[in-house]
Amino acid sequence: MDVYPILAAMRRNKVGAILIAAQIAVTLAILCNALFLIEQRIALSKRPTGADEADVFVIDNGWVGQPTDLEARIDGDLAALRSLPGVVDAYVTNSYPLSDGGSTEGVGTDLDPNRALTLAALYFAGPQGIPTLGLKLIAGRNFTPSEVVSMNDYSVPKAPVVIITRQLADKLYPQGDALGKPMSMQFTKGMSTIVGIVDRLQVPWVSANGWGSKFNDNSVLVPFKLVWHGGHYVVRARPGQLAAMMRAGEDKLFAISRARVIDQVRSLPQARADIYRDDRGLAVILGVVCTALLTVTSFGIVGLTSYWVAQRRKQIGIRRALGATRNGVVRYFQTENLLIATTGAIVGGGLAIALNLWMVMSFEMPRLQFGYVIAGALVVVVLGQAAVFWPALRAASVPPALATRAA
Repeated sequence: MDVYPILAAMRRNKVGAILIAAQIAVTLAILCNALFLIEQRIALSKRPTGADEADVFVIDNGWVGQPTDLEARIDGDLAALRSLPGVVDAYVTNSYPLSDGGSTEGVGTDLDPNRALTLAALYFAGPQGIPTLGLKLIAGRNFTPSEVVSMNDYSVPKAPVVIITRQLADKLYPQGDALGKPMSMQFTKGMSTIVGIVDRLQVPWVSANGWGSKFNDNSVLVPFKLVWHGGHYVVRARPGQLAAMMRAGEDKLFAISRARVIDQVRSLPQARADIYRDDRGLAVILGVVCTALLTVTSFGIVGLTSYWVAQRRKQIGIRRALGATRNGVVRYFQTENLLIATTGAIVGGGLAIALNLWMVMSFEMPRLQFGYVIAGALVVVVLGQAAVFWPALRAASVPPALATRAA
């Protein structure tokens, strides 16, 4: 179809064309970045921790008063939990994946303070840590009982051996020879030997742009047994017995001693749901915003196109009288809208990139992938074509004689 008559007609209705193009541009800019954020949040909430989440739960235990036999009490609790028929193993620790709390550690390959250190999360665990969490040991060995050191809130013991994640091993030793090599830690102020490497263990913090996002899979297991007034008992249940063992574990601990406060008993699936609740909420809100924008844009196109049809009834009637078919009239309005929508999409693509660059600089957001701009442009163009279809059919259904008299 010859677009020159269409462009000439739009020049006489510049305000309407500009309004539609501007609306499409703004919609596209917001839509692209919103969809990108939704995808980022969904991907974030699905990141694996490396643990057997389906069968692991945590009991947050605190002691009443100032008992002097803390280590004996903790050992008794763990022995009781392990004795439950539906429990695989258990241990006490300072933190666990998806807890949103714990300790960070500056690690390196030597004690030179001038060298840049890599941040890592610090997990206290003895030989039971790996089997309880269900971690995959890909190189080296687990801790031995003789290597476990009791740690209370007054001592900072040395860690002669450590187990680290594959990602941390690759950062410290890019050549892939981390096993058996030394690693320095600011916390223990000494050198440790890497005796094992696990495939993956996520840090406790999972915020997209928060603290843990900068070192998400950098984790260190140290052979410490936490002897403190409060701690996390991490327990792994046998498949299918998670709920039953959560109830039985709490009852077992209270049967041993009532001089305790159990803050919560939470499974890792529940911890995942809790910690990613804000991300899911943001995705829903952005989805509603996108739907509302697309709806408003559609009604805007329908309204303005219907107004144009009413204003150009004589022109339509003359075209019909000169032999234009119904399909020809429909194609005319579809082509007109396609030109406007394409212009709006081009401007909107630039706005989307500019908006993303501003978010990158202001909020440390990831850069927008160009594929989202292309996909968003296709969405708004197709939406525009669909929105103009009904007004175009109305224009094509006007009888030539009636349209001419309506002048």
